[in-house]
Amino acid sequence: MPHQKKKIIDLFAGVGGLSLGAARAGFDVAAAVEFDTRASAQHAVNFPNSRHLVEDVATLSGERLLELSGLKSNELCGLIGGPPCQGFSEIGLKGTEDPRNELLVHFFRHVAELRPAFFLAENVPGVTHERNKPILDRALAQVPNDYLMLAPMTVKASDYGAPTIRTRVFFFGYDPNRVSALDVAAFAPKFVEDVRVSRALSGLPIIRSDWQREDQSWRAVGELDDAPYEHRIANHIPEGVGDPYALAVHKNQFIVSGFLGTAHSPETKKRFRVLQPGTSDAISKCYRLHMDGYCPTLRAGTGPERGSYQAIRPVHPSSPRVIAPREAARLQGFPDWFQFHPTKWHAFRQIGNSVSPIVSEALLSVIHKAVS
Repeated sequence: MPHQKKKIIDLFAGVGGLSLGAARAGFDVAAAVEFDTRASAQHAVNFPNSRHLVEDVATLSGERLLELSGLKSNELCGLIGGPPCQGFSEIGLKGTEDPRNELLVHFFRHVAELRPAFFLAENVPGVTHERNKPILDRALAQVPNDYLMLAPMTVKASDYGAPTIRTRVFFFGYDPNRVSALDVAAFAPKFVEDVRVSRALSGLPIIRSDWQREDQSWRAVGELDDAPYEHRIANHIPEGVGDPYALAVHKNQFIVSGFLGTAHSPETKKRFRVLQPGTSDAISKCYRLHMDGYCPTLRAGTGPERGSYQAIRPVHPSSPRVIAPREAARLQGFPDWFQFHPTKWHAFRQIGNSVSPIVSEALLSVIHKAVS
């Protein structure tokens, strides 16, 4: 009988940054829960063998979640997820009364109801700020008393081999009867390459502003070396993961989606031409990437329910334009065969809301080895 992979559920799955890391670490992403229909549909493109639940985590019981996921209680190994972070972020309103903050509590409620072998939750560093202590304490109080929980781990993506300084906090806990002893030191980065912007954008085409349609966004890329970062960009495809068409054209022709241009006014392009790397444009506030630097945290913008505001995008380091979705994906550590929404707005929301799969793979690989 073939070895059965350990099954996990991804709550607040988005497009799948945590899911991809989990699959690459050796887990089976049995189900992904995501209330945003576009993100859920895109997750389904990339994870065709998972169950996709467009459900409100706050209204789901643990029992119902297992049923919808097609799992029995003894089949669930792990619960992972990134509850919405907007109310905890240091950028914006810092809304302690933001109703989305309660979803952090519901993540840990599901831990209590489902009792997986482990859980891994991700959020912005602001979640540990003093102003958020009441809700964080209430969330963590749900963790069963017989679980072991590590201190919150602050993780910078560039320390794990991603070309971005995106920094997030991870909460990890486990049942010591099913998971070998782990401490924070076990998750420290090991033998990591230092990947900068120039390397991340290597081999990508010169993007034209009139590439506005999805069919125009599929372009050939250069073949990459097989170093660890490049291997994760071009290969390292878990069984049953990936869109068959995107995988085929990438493998056979090195053709990749997401090269959508942005039409700037002559005045904007003039300013961008003289904008120095590492500085921000005075009018648009767009930051210019430095070839030898890291990408700052990519932001997601807001959904239709909150005004549909586009996030500020970085300016390309050598062209007078903001970056395209595929360039953003490279900078976040997503592989070229991974698919995002075919519009710039939704693609950037999906990328900006995601955990770097390079980070999630590193953390979940440690956990996978410790699960009995």
